[in-house]
Amino acid sequence: MAAQFGRRLRKGVTTTAVAAAAVAALAASQAPGATTDGQGGQTTSDATPSSEEAADAGATGNSPYYTDLPPLNSPNPAPSASTGTDTSGVTEAGIPATVLDAYKRAEATLREKKPGCNLPWELLAAIGKVESGQARGGRVDADGTTLSPILGPQLDGNGFALIKDTDNGAYDGNSSYDQAVGPMQFIPSTWEWAGRDGNGDGREDPNNIYDAALAAGHYLCRNGWDLSDQRDLDRAILSYNQSTEYLNTVMSWLEYYRRGTHEIPDGTGTLPRDRSDSTGTVRPSPTAPSTPPSTSPSPKPSPKPEKPADSGTPNTPPPTTTPPTTPPTTPPTPTDTVDHLENAGTAQFTAMAGDAFTERMSARAETDAGKAVAKVRIRFTVISDTDTTFTGGESVATVVTDSSGVAVAPALQAGEKTGSVIVQATVVGRTVKGVAYRATVTERAADTLVRTSTKELTCTPGGEFADAVELKATYKGAVADKVAATATLIKSAEDPTENDKGPYFKDADGKAVRTLSGLPTDADGLLKLPQLYADDTEGTFLLRVTTPGGATVTIELTVAAPPTETEPPAETENPAETENPAPSDSPSDSPSASPTT
Repeated sequence: MAAQFGRRLRKGVTTTAVAAAAVAALAASQAPGATTDGQGGQTTSDATPSSEEAADAGATGNSPYYTDLPPLNSPNPAPSASTGTDTSGVTEAGIPATVLDAYKRAEATLREKKPGCNLPWELLAAIGKVESGQARGGRVDADGTTLSPILGPQLDGNGFALIKDTDNGAYDGNSSYDQAVGPMQFIPSTWEWAGRDGNGDGREDPNNIYDAALAAGHYLCRNGWDLSDQRDLDRAILSYNQSTEYLNTVMSWLEYYRRGTHEIPDGTGTLPRDRSDSTGTVRPSPTAPSTPPSTSPSPKPSPKPEKPADSGTPNTPPPTTTPPTTPPTTPPTPTDTVDHLENAGTAQFTAMAGDAFTERMSARAETDAGKAVAKVRIRFTVISDTDTTFTGGESVATVVTDSSGVAVAPALQAGEKTGSVIVQATVVGRTVKGVAYRATVTERAADTLVRTSTKELTCTPGGEFADAVELKATYKGAVADKVAATATLIKSAEDPTENDKGPYFKDADGKAVRTLSGLPTDADGLLKLPQLYADDTEGTFLLRVTTPGGATVTIELTVAAPPTETEPPAETENPAETENPAPSDSPSDSPSASPTT
């Protein structure tokens, strides 16, 4: 394929010598077969064609694009009735809800998959603007698929690039020549390797804004480009369409959207007028693909009939009537029928900091008669100042309603910030009554505290305790980590106020303190208290440790002087152990000596 594209003659009327030189430089810098660099570079799953093919064909085959420039005024002006401030910037800055959602979702995916690319969703919006006018003003269904195909002119070399058919008409319906397809205008040969499934339906459809936006993001993030670097940004945009005019137009819209934008209902976006193929004013129908104007000659009027020879009255042709043309009507989408949202789930949502909420929020889309509406996109947005997010770390989740009209949001994951969390559910593409949910994040808690040792804790007056106090915290039998405990040396079991004598801790300045708060348990639920010291007061003292959730343990501490040493009693002699016993005065009991004979 690379060689085939390399031999094609580009005839795009907007391609300039400057653009050609820029693209040539790009081609030289794009090494095929790149591997991941660990910073969001290309991976084997993002295989791209050779640099020759990528530089020659681009994403769009250099198809025509819309050249309308953004208004000069700010996208967020403060209109004044008295001064008559122009509000066209507000109109131009609006992006259809589903299209905007697709761009932001693609940015979030690329932020995770290729963080080194630094893709801004505003770049996708800028390209979507010049390629298709944001999918013809947001004419898409609830799944993001355009209501009718968006096709560029056939690339037959007649004023455009010459790209013969590569997909047997699978994407563009043209088995002779390729045509750019979908809201991001991919040519079939590029979509074949760049296509992505952006909405999770198992298909890679260039006519789906979610698929097309994600594909465009991956396309712009290939070759290890960092789009926060202006040089790489220029390279990426030029690789999409090889024209400096195209680059300048996209950059104009990129900067415009960076200054501000807002969501508008699907199907109400402003359609562009001017196109780069010099066909004059072009405003494609929102329900039919854009096609070049017909060049067929107009039919000549029929010659006036001759007057019959035998008639004395002129032969007047019967009046002709032209049937009135009725503009095609577009059937309402499911989204168009939604009147309001209802809360379809549990009203109470509570979780401990760091835990997942067990209950999930759900909303039901209904008509004004209360009938459920299926296949409607519901956006759940965390709108309060919190670090609580949906599973995956996102603060926005978009879900399509099921056959019963219900959309169930992903589970919320509580952050460390406690208090109320507000989540707003709205209909994507419609401004109707939504639903607000309130969730509560409570502080981490423990319901049990136990010492990990049974050894008595003793100390001499003025000394320090040799053994540390270590505790383990659990909650409902599970390890309770990051729980903030409070340790206080109290006066008695009946009087939990702080003692003013006996054992104590030390603060950072070495001063005695008898209460410490905010002592966190570790990942295993263990809490090792700081070193304990004793003043000169002897006696038995109490240390009480408490946690949120009601866990309490009271520990005895003993401060006592060491026992005094006493002299051992004097030793007495044992007569039986006398070395020289006195001679006995009694007659010897030994037998008498035998007389000498």
